[in-house]
Amino acid sequence: MSSEEKVKGPASYFPSIEKKYGQPIAHWLLLVGNLKDMKHMEMVNWLKTEHKMGHGHANAIVAYALANQIK
Repeated sequence: MSSEEKVKGPASYFPSIEKKYGQPIAHWLLLVGNLKDMKHMEMVNWLKTEHKMGHGHANAIVAYALANQIK
């Protein structure tokens, strides 16, 4: 894979998130999309508390969702 094809930003975490937590990214984006009234860090903390997700992984999902208007 060339440097131009390398995934950057929050999506770069997606393969490890899927492997570690056993669910496709679409699953996590759907869950976060249902948290319409929460702010960024509230969503991150929800993923950490309810799904025992690490901070970096939770933040990557929320950042991606918000940047792509998945709400």
